[in-house]
Amino acid sequence: MQSAQFSWTWQNKAVELGVDTSGQGPTVLLLPALSSISTRREMWPLQTQLSSHYRTISLDWPGFGDRPRPAIDWTPEAYTAFLDYVLEAIAPSPHAIIAAGHAATYALAHARARPTSLGRLVLLAPTWRGPLPTMMRGRRPFFDRLRKAVDLPVLGPALYKLNVNRIVVRFMAAGHVYTDPAWLSGERLREKLTVTGARGARYASIRFVTGALDPVETRQQFLALARQSKIPMLTVYGDQTPPRSRAEMQALAHVEGMQTICMPQGKLALHEEFAVGVAEVIARFLARP
Repeated sequence: MQSAQFSWTWQNKAVELGVDTSGQGPTVLLLPALSSISTRREMWPLQTQLSSHYRTISLDWPGFGDRPRPAIDWTPEAYTAFLDYVLEAIAPSPHAIIAAGHAATYALAHARARPTSLGRLVLLAPTWRGPLPTMMRGRRPFFDRLRKAVDLPVLGPALYKLNVNRIVVRFMAAGHVYTDPAWLSGERLREKLTVTGARGARYASIRFVTGALDPVETRQQFLALARQSKIPMLTVYGDQTPPRSRAEMQALAHVEGMQTICMPQGKLALHEEFAVGVAEVIARFLARP
């Protein structure tokens, strides 16, 4: 695995991001999920499996990852612009994009807008709605007040730390992210907690949690992106996916041209926990004429 760093500018602020490359062959771009504990490293297990036949590239999203992050009011427009940049400057015309969680919906939107810029698309446990809107079945006015509070200089870091401490992270991971509650422990847990403690981590994290980074506002819009994306597509999700998120993934199965695989195990991070099985499914899809 070869690691490097690149800079991207948004709102006149430079954002330093990490990128990892491995293997040789047609290019496959791997996009991690957008969450408080996500980085490009969650894609390493898949890269290891796929790099024998493909040149794999994984990178961090702005506002996430393991680098210090500037104080920016992150929006879906920023992430759309970033993905456009990546597919022009870092991984032009890839054979495929493999995208997890919210990244999948951003990739769908790009595929609809620029269908000739990539060959095919793999959606890993795709989501379009943040955790709080999902749990509360929609947006609430206090979400905006919560974001503003977390942005504050003194109160903000304190509120943020209350929600990303060791106990909360393990509880949320066991409930929604990993099938085995013991999977996120030891060194894995320490790495995730280090990610949450990076300078400026709270700005993108609170916006994701409250739905401010949702690429679309309704299931109908989510499905429309898939229907209008005229490239080969595969959705992969796990049988233990939380019910409300699973319902959105199952809805994709009815989109014409969408291939859907439900793995016997896995929740929202099945690509980390069950990388070998997921990679086998993906490899068959990528090799298909």
